[in-house]
Amino acid sequence: MLIIRTLFDPGPAAVNHASNAPLEPRLRTVRCLGGFSLHRMAYWEWGDPLNPRVVVCVHGLSRQGRDFDTLARDLAQDCRVVCPDVVGRGRSDWLADPMGYNLSAYVADMVTLLARLDTESVDWVGTSMGGLIGLGVAALSGSPVRRLVLNDVGPRIEAASLARIGTYLGIPVRFDSLEQAADLLWQISQGFGPHTRQQWLALTAPQIKADGRGGFVPHYDPSIAVAFRAITPELAAAGEAGLWAAYDSLRCPTLLLRGAESDLLSAETAALMAGRGPRARVHEFSGVGHAPMLVQPQQRAVVREFLLGGSVGA
Repeated sequence: MLIIRTLFDPGPAAVNHASNAPLEPRLRTVRCLGGFSLHRMAYWEWGDPLNPRVVVCVHGLSRQGRDFDTLARDLAQDCRVVCPDVVGRGRSDWLADPMGYNLSAYVADMVTLLARLDTESVDWVGTSMGGLIGLGVAALSGSPVRRLVLNDVGPRIEAASLARIGTYLGIPVRFDSLEQAADLLWQISQGFGPHTRQQWLALTAPQIKADGRGGFVPHYDPSIAVAFRAITPELAAAGEAGLWAAYDSLRCPTLLLRGAESDLLSAETAALMAGRGPRARVHEFSGVGHAPMLVQPQQRAVVREFLLGGSVGA
């Protein structure tokens, strides 16, 4: 239980006295409007809270903000790094109406977060769903998004990936231990690419929470699957058209990351994104599917070079 408690609860921010940079994030919250009620969105903040250079990192559909711990530690000496738990995930509130789990609502929540951060501009790193949210924010008139990283996602989502996600999203599951959770989650996550056991345990720990009966359950609202499964082919086609229009309107420098074996972002879609709209710079990672987790040094180095013009160590 000690290792689980340590990984779940960072406690007071540890400090690297040599660099005076926080090694652990600060957990903060912001209240967002949804329908006729407010909900609380949690976010993890790294680095100097007064640093005007801000990077916002947003996770995928059933993940949470601690996915970016390794990348955030790389960037925290140069930037204020903010990693929200999108509503319904991690430490954020769950919604009473599951149809509130939709892209437009997530974009609205992020606009509220950006107002809280009180910054003139931000760089955005978004994995899968987090990339689509970033696309929505960046396409707004007067958007503060300065640079955009889309991690294995684009306006067109392949049907095969949606079918795969539907096989596990929201399905009831219970784990007896962190180790068992890591093993079972790995079975549906091999597209993330190779990770050491230590890396995978660190990614798994924030993905589960105690169920009060001595075990653990996924750290997200299973009702997010309701809105996901309500997407019809007609709605998907309309959504794709809207996303392409948003993408074509972008004026900020854009980096598109792709897992070479991705079933969500096809090579054809990536090529289209390189040739239209902001003409994204495309970087592909071999041996990875959907989606690169930005834990491995070579993946972090690509992001850091695009945002800051520097590399990272191992």
